Amino acid sequence: MSEHRRRVHYSGLYPKNFDEKYKELQPEKYASTIEKVISKGSTPAGTHIPVMVNEVLSFLDIRPGEIGFDATLGYGGHSEMMLKKLDGRGHLYAADEDPAELSRTKARLAAAGYGEDIFSAFHMNFSAAKELSSRVGPFDFVLADLGISSMQLDNPARGFSYKHDGPLDLRMDQLTGITAAERLREMTRDELAGMLSENADEPYAEEIARQITDDMRHGKTIDTTGQLCEEIEKALKKVPEKERGEEIKKSCARTFQALRIDINSEYEALYALLEALPDILKSGGRAVILSFHSGEDRLVKKSFREFFKNGVYQKIAEDVVRPTASECARNSRAHSTKLRWAVKA
Repeated sequence: MSEHRRRVHYSGLYPKNFDEKYKELQPEKYASTIEKVISKGSTPAGTHIPVMVNEVLSFLDIRPGEIGFDATLGYGGHSEMMLKKLDGRGHLYAADEDPAELSRTKARLAAAGYGEDIFSAFHMNFSAAKELSSRVGPFDFVLADLGISSMQLDNPARGFSYKHDGPLDLRMDQLTGITAAERLREMTRDELAGMLSENADEPYAEEIARQITDDMRHGKTIDTTGQLCEEIEKALKKVPEKERGEEIKKSCARTFQALRIDINSEYEALYALLEALPDILKSGGRAVILSFHSGEDRLVKKSFREFFKNGVYQKIAEDVVRPTASECARNSRAHSTKLRWAVKA
C-alpha cells in the first residue's frame, strides 16, 4: 500500500505558487472558487478566459452546417462557443502547437459532447493552414487568437512570465526547437538589440543587449527567468530611481515577448497565415484575428488592406475593434487586445 501524503498547505490566506493552487486547477470540483477568482478580474490557474467572445461571434456570423477553423485552439474557450453556434451540424477544425494543452483541451471538449463527428484538432502550427485546407476543403470562417494562453503564462515550468522564477524556455512546443536560454547564448549584442527593438519596441534595447552579452562573455549564466530579470534590472540602473521600478517591469515584459516571438518564429507563422487566408476561405468567408501587440497588428492591418485594395476581400474592418471596459474590468488580460476582421469577395 502506498503511503498517504497530506496535501502541502500554503502559508497565508491565498496560494501564491502555481502548484499550490489545487482548487483553481480543478475547476470541475471547485466551481465556486473559480468564480471568486474571475470576479476579482483574475484568471484561475490552469485555465484561460477567452477574450472578446461576443465580438468574435458577431463578426464570424456562424451558421449551422458551416465549416470553420480555429487556428489557435488553446484552452478551447472560443472553439466551444463556435461549436455551440454550429448546433451539431457542420465541422470545426482546430490547431495548436502546444501538445500538452492540445490533449487536455481535446479531452475537455469531448467531455462536453463535441466528438470527432463535429470537432477535429491537430498538433500543428497555423502556418500550415493551407495544407490542412487542401485536405479538408475551404472554410466558411477562420479565427486566430494570437495571444499567449494563461495556462502557459502562469506555469513557471514554461518560462513565459517574468513574474515567476523558472527555466528560461518560452517554447510553445517543448518537444522541438531551442530554449530562450540557448538562443541568448548564440546571439551577438547587435542581434539581441535588433530583436528587442523589432519584436517589442524596447526603448532600452541597446542597454539590455550590452548588459546581457557582456555578462555572458565573462561567464555569467542566464538559464532562468529570474536571472534574465536580474540582467534587465542591472541594465536599467541609470534610470531615475523614481521611475526605475515601473520601467524594469515594462522592459522585462517586452524582453520576454521579444524572445518568445523569436524562438517560436511567430511573425513568420503569422505572415504565412495571412498569405494563405484568401486561399483557405470560401467566397464570402469571414476571418477574425485577435492580436496583442503593435507588431502583430501592423502585419494584420497591412495584409487586410492590401488584399482589400486588390479586390480579394470585399470588406475589412476600417478601424481596430477593442474590448469593452466591462470586459477589461473582469479580465485584466483583455486590455491589449486588438480585433480585425475581413470578408472574402
